[in-house]
Amino acid sequence: MPMILVETIVGNLKDPEWKGAIDGAEIDIFPLDQWEAQKSRLRKSTVGGVELAMSLDRTSHLRDGDILVWDEAARRAIVARIDLNDVMVVEIEGEASADLETASRTLFELGHALGNQHWPAVVNGTRIFVPVTVDRKIMASVMKTHAFPMIRYDFRPGLEVIPYMTPHEARRLFGGASAPSHAHGQGHGHGHGHDHGHNRTHHGHDHSHDHDHTKESGQAHEGNRVA
Repeated sequence: MPMILVETIVGNLKDPEWKGAIDGAEIDIFPLDQWEAQKSRLRKSTVGGVELAMSLDRTSHLRDGDILVWDEAARRAIVARIDLNDVMVVEIEGEASADLETASRTLFELGHALGNQHWPAVVNGTRIFVPVTVDRKIMASVMKTHAFPMIRYDFRPGLEVIPYMTPHEARRLFGGASAPSHAHGQGHGHGHGHDHGHNRTHHGHDHSHDHDHTKESGQAHEGNRVA
């Protein structure tokens, strides 16, 4: 079967207009991990063996349940399934009620603690999102050991927090989280492990290096919706 070029997202299974329209249709799954899901250029096969060449606008990102191909006559669809890691959500809103010196010291120590572990993070308003790349117990131990005043944190599924992010923030959070790091996590934030990765807290620079694979050998169908 020729490769299918996907340049736009047809819809999403959660959209009201698709909930009924796609009932009973044959669905082929396009599985993506958290790094692949942040790419706008990607070439990969579905579970059913159909090869897709993704060439989306760089300002967009895939969501779980996105319909990539819809053949209305045959009632067949190709749907994205995304597996995102959990995220530690750190809420710093409480620092607004602290005096300037206390708030500054706490936020500085929080940034130092996250940086010492080489944990990537994205700041969004009064929340800091940190992808879970090590055991959650280690991350919780680091936070509890520092006992930051007026700072709360919890762990949430990646699919739950991604709607609150812009596409470039999601790309930095999930696409920038490399393979699980060997954090300095001994429960105190001062271990002797060495992690020479480039994970840092991000503040607005998206160094995406997606490559356009659609020019590779092979014929590609134009469009991704079959009338």
